[in-house]
Amino acid sequence: MSTPAASQVELMSGDAYRESLRRCAPRVFVDGREVASVADEPALRPGVNALAFTYDFALRAELAPVALATQSRRKRVVNRMLHVNESAGDLLNKLEAVRLLCQETGCAQRYLAHDALNGIAQATARIDDAKGGTEHRARFEAYLAHAQDQDLSLGIAMTDAKGDRSRKPHQQANPDTYVHVVERNARGIVISGTKAIVTGAPYMHEFLVMPSRNMGPEDADFAVCCAVRVDAPGITIVARPAGRPGEKLEHGDALFSRKYGQSTAVVIFDRVFVPWERVFFAGEWEHSHVLTYSYATHHRHSCIGARAGFGDLLIGAGALMCEANGLDPGAKSNLREPMVELITITESFFACGVAASVYAERDPHSGSFMPEPVFSNIGKLLLATKIYDMHRLAHEVSGGLIVALPGPDEDHNPATAARLSEVLQAAPDIPYDKRIQTARFIEDLTASYQGGWYSLISLHGGGSPAAMKQEIWRNYPVGSKVELVERLLERGVLHDERRAITQNRQPGKCCDTGCTTPGQPVMVALPERRRC
Repeated sequence: MSTPAASQVELMSGDAYRESLRRCAPRVFVDGREVASVADEPALRPGVNALAFTYDFALRAELAPVALATQSRRKRVVNRMLHVNESAGDLLNKLEAVRLLCQETGCAQRYLAHDALNGIAQATARIDDAKGGTEHRARFEAYLAHAQDQDLSLGIAMTDAKGDRSRKPHQQANPDTYVHVVERNARGIVISGTKAIVTGAPYMHEFLVMPSRNMGPEDADFAVCCAVRVDAPGITIVARPAGRPGEKLEHGDALFSRKYGQSTAVVIFDRVFVPWERVFFAGEWEHSHVLTYSYATHHRHSCIGARAGFGDLLIGAGALMCEANGLDPGAKSNLREPMVELITITESFFACGVAASVYAERDPHSGSFMPEPVFSNIGKLLLATKIYDMHRLAHEVSGGLIVALPGPDEDHNPATAARLSEVLQAAPDIPYDKRIQTARFIEDLTASYQGGWYSLISLHGGGSPAAMKQEIWRNYPVGSKVELVERLLERGVLHDERRAITQNRQPGKCCDTGCTTPGQPVMVALPERRRC
């Protein structure tokens, strides 16, 4: 008997996404004024454009293998950005999809929904298994089907305002520095508090509210995870502009960030009602760490793809600038070396993402697949700390023209235009305007307000470098390396769980299907070697 083919959800186009925003009425403020229509607001247009591109991307037949995914439980083909991973191959395809999206947009933003949905799937399954029930998982799966079938964009409201960082949520002088439950009744819960750094908040359809840290029993009211519409009563979004729309710039029009950008926002919840069917957990403080950890790992894995896409922009622009300057990096070692270094940085952290995908493990509770945490965190740490080197290398191969770029008004100034076009042309076969355009593009990506902002979100997005270093040390099998050396030194030291440096151990791994079996192999742990 043949298995029924999977049906595909009705995917939105970019224009349909814009129309869907016009049907929402969130309370949004930008630069001190209230926004009447998010879809038509010039200050938010680059962000809306970036999200719209993700919708059109998913409609391109040639990109279907990476842009779409099959959710097996429902036999539904859905947008990759709303898929809960079922294999290591899913993680590889997600990584590729995010890189392609960010090659075009700089930061596609929508991939955060994928990371949060995967994290919530793991957390709700863990809670149900601990309680011996199915309630939390059932609520989440019903919501997941809703988000997939409606092809929604979901904003991730995770990072709380936090208040005094030395105090736990219940110790804050102002409890609204964290989102928390203020009321429960038969119909649902009421939440209040503040989430900061909500990416793309104004132009999302719904928010996924999640706890931002481990909780203790006194913090039970702060351990809440739920979904709310962006225009639910009681929500106020205080946003910054996306990109540099309409900005009068010193060195000319923003060739990239006038089209694509990213808004972030502080989101204030003032007694927002959430019905029980949209509450994934509320009060299960002992499981809050599961969501924060799993989301962080998924998100750092996605960030690797995102910044690889940004690196592709710098590599392409750097090579174009060399050519426009009349130089060939292949023949000039002083250009070839920084170009190779830029390529090496980009592909090094992307390779970590590939490794994290290949070595992914199946979550025993949800059945979904989690990227390997050490490679995920190393890749994210590399991109976070090397983003400044990436900018420096792009500047190095471009020369000093970016420093003294004439503004675009000079292109039409009869007193200067002709002379500038003569003296600022370098390669005889590349017109002046093409050289200047490339230089302005690099300035926009690296030496502008927007360029500095991209550096900052690369450094802190998905957690600080300190958080990644902590996760690397926590998950890396140092104990296996210690025991390797002790064995080679023939010390005869037995494994002792009380030794701090040997507590984290890991056997080797092998592909579970062998090297010749078709399909999507998964790396699994080899039997652990016994020690005498």
